[in-house]
Amino acid sequence: MIPRLHKRGGRTAGLLHYLYGPGTHEEHLDPHLVAAFDPLAPDPGRDPQATYRQLQQLLDQPVNALPEQRRPDKHVWHLSVRAAPEDPVLSDEDWAAIARRVVNATGIAPDGDETACRWAAVRHADDHIHIVATLVRDDGRRPRLHNEARRAQTEARAIEADYGLRRVAPGDGTAAKRSTSAERNKAERLGQDSTSRELLREHVHRALAGAVDETEFFDRLAAEGVRIKKRVAPSGDMLGYSVAIVGDRNKTGQPIWFSGSKLAPDLSLPRIRKRFATTADMAGPPTVLERSGATAPVRARHFAAEASDAALTSMTSGDDGAASAQLIGVGEVLDALTQTSGGTTRNELREAARHFERATRSHIRAKEAQMHGLRRAALQIVHSGPALGRGPDGAATASLLDIVILAVVAAARWHAARAHAQQAEAAQRAADHLRAAYQATAAAPLAAMRTYGQQLPDPVRQRQANTVRTTLPHLSDRLQAEPGWNALTAALDQAERAGHDTTALLTKAAARRELDSADSISDVLVWRLHHLGYITPPTTAPRTQRPRPATAQVPAAAVVANQPANRPRRR
Repeated sequence: MIPRLHKRGGRTAGLLHYLYGPGTHEEHLDPHLVAAFDPLAPDPGRDPQATYRQLQQLLDQPVNALPEQRRPDKHVWHLSVRAAPEDPVLSDEDWAAIARRVVNATGIAPDGDETACRWAAVRHADDHIHIVATLVRDDGRRPRLHNEARRAQTEARAIEADYGLRRVAPGDGTAAKRSTSAERNKAERLGQDSTSRELLREHVHRALAGAVDETEFFDRLAAEGVRIKKRVAPSGDMLGYSVAIVGDRNKTGQPIWFSGSKLAPDLSLPRIRKRFATTADMAGPPTVLERSGATAPVRARHFAAEASDAALTSMTSGDDGAASAQLIGVGEVLDALTQTSGGTTRNELREAARHFERATRSHIRAKEAQMHGLRRAALQIVHSGPALGRGPDGAATASLLDIVILAVVAAARWHAARAHAQQAEAAQRAADHLRAAYQATAAAPLAAMRTYGQQLPDPVRQRQANTVRTTLPHLSDRLQAEPGWNALTAALDQAERAGHDTTALLTKAAARRELDSADSISDVLVWRLHHLGYITPPTTAPRTQRPRPATAQVPAAAVVANQPANRPRRR
């Protein structure tokens, strides 16, 4: 159940006409009162003798009784309470009881207060009510409404428990500002999936993920197709900025601007400048093993995989400040991947980034220095350019997503352990979209590797099976029964031919994270071997390529692993 506090107004009659009217899309059905401060209040919806004016005058009476100079300019209080789509349809009696609980909790009409504010609850749909109140009490005083929105949310959680309704995750006040009902209605009229505020928030986050300084940030923001207005002091110093969607105008034809701080707290200019103060040394190539023939997107994704794996370790270290920083860094990696991917993968990554954005904020202060690795990874991904959805690029992306999914799941658990309900739910939703992105990305390279593994000579297949049996005796039978066994065989063969000690490499791959909960252990090991084969120096010189069946092709995921490695750079 979601209570939503609307902007205060100055015309009680105008709001009543809307609530009792047909609605903007004829969606208001059978509007009527379900409760009011006075059981005998007129109901223009059900009583043909009652009028809007009678109800308006009754509600406004304490306001009009004050001298004009003491009347508040915005005296109309409006709060809607909506049930979840899967909740049962509540009766008028249930909604009446809910309305009384809400006005009591918010301070509009505390129980037993005979001189409280006047209010009325109107129902014009099965799933919600609107509560209208006037903000002058019968004794002429103003109500005490400090933090009434949060108190309404707290009462909604209790109502959900009492009525067996869907339990909505409670917030902690760190979410970005939600779009207004007017913004949502406008987006619906224009056929947009998101409001201008939401779209701009995504644009700014994406521009920020690939920038190392303020100049590059605004250049990238302009490249996103966003209008930019900078606020400049007489001295020439920039004080702030605002952004607008091209073509999004108000009724007077002026662009609708949103300042960075109105989009999200971390997007204000001071917060962005603080961020750039820690990213001045992030230019340069990735500090992982570079393979000859590897594309820039492949190198950047392997670097990001290493940074994500380190972040995963940090989230379980017990240092909340470091973990909070890693969450922000993971969000920036998702923004960077969204910009450089295509097709279905890009769509799923965009949704994942949009959901995970909520998981990057809490009241725990992030240690800025701890997110350095992930921020540099995001920068490298963006500057490496678009990645192909196939071949080595696609395999490197799948390998990275395999680790990022674990990091996002760990983020959900981290938030849940600290009672950050909204953030935990957002991270879980992001993980669902990341799994879909992984499936879209990994399908082709895994299919190629399975085909290749199946066509390897029997002695080679037997040797790799012995390696698995020796290294992972408790998992050997399960692995050989999985559909991905042939792909694992191919990965081990390619690692062997690249000069790696396959027993050592497989041991390291299995030890990275637990495997028992994986849907396909063989697929997980394929990507770990692929990544470790890239970043680990071979123990011997690469072997000469053995003859392959005419129908077999080298798996895309293994192309890089066959190349000789340069010496590793120091981190």
